[in-house]
Amino acid sequence: MTINTLAKLLKAQPTQADIEDLLEGLLTPKELEEIEKRVKIIQMMKAGVPHLEIAQKLNVGITTVSRGSRQLQRGSFSQIKPNKDAWR
Repeated sequence: MTINTLAKLLKAQPTQADIEDLLEGLLTPKELEEIEKRVKIIQMMKAGVPHLEIAQKLNVGITTVSRGSRQLQRGSFSQIKPNKDAWR
């Protein structure tokens, strides 16, 4: 499945409940958890939390945080808002 296909599927869902149903059907609980962590990484980076602190608080590797940082530097994630306390 390409990003384009997934984006179209998500956009076609009329309600948040339908989006959640689609994602729960497509992804395992572990994959959903990983996506949530990646969103939290970006929220915390945008709030100025240091990379090492993010890795420790979210229990992820520094390479995962660095990957998010590279994508952020490329201009991705404009729709994600800062949240210093995303790890809670």
